[in-house]
Amino acid sequence: MNQAFIFLLETFLGLFALALLLRFYLQAVRAPVRNPLANFIAALTDFVVLPARRVIPGLWGYDLSSLVLAWSVKFVLAALVLSLKGYEFGPAIGSGLIGLALLALVHLARLFVYVLMFVTIVQAVLSWVNPHSPAMPILSPMTRPFLRIFQRWIQPVGGVDLSPLFVLVLCQLALMWPLSTLESLFARML
Repeated sequence: MNQAFIFLLETFLGLFALALLLRFYLQAVRAPVRNPLANFIAALTDFVVLPARRVIPGLWGYDLSSLVLAWSVKFVLAALVLSLKGYEFGPAIGSGLIGLALLALVHLARLFVYVLMFVTIVQAVLSWVNPHSPAMPILSPMTRPFLRIFQRWIQPVGGVDLSPLFVLVLCQLALMWPLSTLESLFARML
């Protein structure tokens, strides 16, 4: 029974954290707001983001309330999953909470890397199949900051832009080394 409840928690809270993270990221890269994805995410998250903006101010034009809420959802999710798996927060609850907060931050970073990988793959495929797709105006701002780094140094080979390949390799490396190492380190703090 616990396994099914953990699955439901990870699914629904994980998708909600994803929506909050996408809301922050789309706003951060100044993606067009007049598209179905942005409208869906705004409609899904407005009930919690709009009240949170009164408490959590923006910083340098970024909507920090969405990011803090995404981290909070990951924090609550990690705490609930650990408690359902039988973990008991002992007398050192302070270090456990710090470890849990840092672990939630790593999980949020991992989620961002997966989003970046997915968007990069979709954009690369669409650039070959249908470069004028209605999805391209929202995908391009999401990948441009990362693709641009490699496009400066690596010229297209035979008219093919290889920068998505390098972004995907970098994302895989980030998942394998720093994020996995940090996750293990912070899990030991619990």
